[in-house]
Amino acid sequence: MTSVHPFSRFFIRQGYPDFLDLPWNKPLASWPEHCSYIVEVERGLSRHEVVFINYNNEIFAIKELPTRVGEREYRLLRELEKKKLPSVLPVGFAHLQNDKEREGERSILITKFLDAIPYRSLFLKSGMERYQDRLLNAIAVLLVRLHLNGFYWGDCSLSNALFRRDAGELQAYLVDAETSEGPFDRLSNGQRQHDLMIMEENIDGALADLSMVVKLPESFTTFETGEKIKQQYLQLWEEITHEEIFASDEHYRIQERIHRINELGFSVDEVELIPTEEGNQLRMRVIVTDQNYHRNQLHALTGIEGEEKQARQIMNDIYELKATLSKRKKETIPLRSVAFHWTNKIYLPIITRLGLLDKVNKAPEIYCQILEHKWYLSEKAKHDVGLNTSVKDYARRFQKQTNSK
Repeated sequence: MTSVHPFSRFFIRQGYPDFLDLPWNKPLASWPEHCSYIVEVERGLSRHEVVFINYNNEIFAIKELPTRVGEREYRLLRELEKKKLPSVLPVGFAHLQNDKEREGERSILITKFLDAIPYRSLFLKSGMERYQDRLLNAIAVLLVRLHLNGFYWGDCSLSNALFRRDAGELQAYLVDAETSEGPFDRLSNGQRQHDLMIMEENIDGALADLSMVVKLPESFTTFETGEKIKQQYLQLWEEITHEEIFASDEHYRIQERIHRINELGFSVDEVELIPTEEGNQLRMRVIVTDQNYHRNQLHALTGIEGEEKQARQIMNDIYELKATLSKRKKETIPLRSVAFHWTNKIYLPIITRLGLLDKVNKAPEIYCQILEHKWYLSEKAKHDVGLNTSVKDYARRFQKQTNSK
């Protein structure tokens, strides 16, 4: 008996719509003709057919691809989510029935739309110049994070990543895991080197294509940029993974090493100390988990979700407030109490005033911009102008721009 449903299997995660009223019996390329939910959004390049739908006031990406590839990508994205790695969020997966309009088995992958910037926009849009050089570090950091957690990307490219502003920097997100593998307990050096080789070829090729459309900055020399990212990757990987040897009475070096890694944003899960053959020295091996140290700290103290560098800048602001309050009261104020005061007396009033209370994804970045604006005004005035003055001036200059972003 022939099934009345256009799919043989459909996995939908708890808390999301069932999407059953979408035109599943039509090829994805024809959905704009048959589906009222279709919306146009800023998007990157894709080798497969992709459409975007606004469903119950949430935007989702719908991608059609071969079934085995789709199953693997859905599984990999779920694993990346469990590890809290920056990637698109998988929502559902459908194995489509074969019909006359499709050759071979096809599937649909549903992901939550990531409000981020395609790499081409960094070069084609005005006002993005400050973020262009940050692109290199963002890709290097993303690769390091994937490799630390046992994931082989297999197709690292500018088209397979999206970028979010992060306190003046960029945070790269993986948006295509079709060729990815993992998680492995540990990637071999060969797997990592192969991933870097693919990255170099893809990055240089994409920039060569882009250079035909727009004049690239001098720092993006075609056929050398991939090598720059590789060198940044290798430096970061060495800093995070190298072993140190120190004398038995140099215990302070353990905390120094942890502090350096935390400054890079990475969390240390475990420190392994192994006596050397000499007997009076220790070999220190650090087990690094993710680059969410400041994000986790900020969220635990305030409930605010931010990117890593946003969280680091905000935590510095909270620590500065802690010092001020402790000095004023002539006693040490607990960090949790300071964070509560900062959240309710400083942060929430500011984002409410700027109309950002319902834009929780954008509020931390705007607050960081206000801190940067405060520094700028203070430098110009040769004294600390204060946060209130900075908020007023920021709102006067950038209010329309803030609410439209």
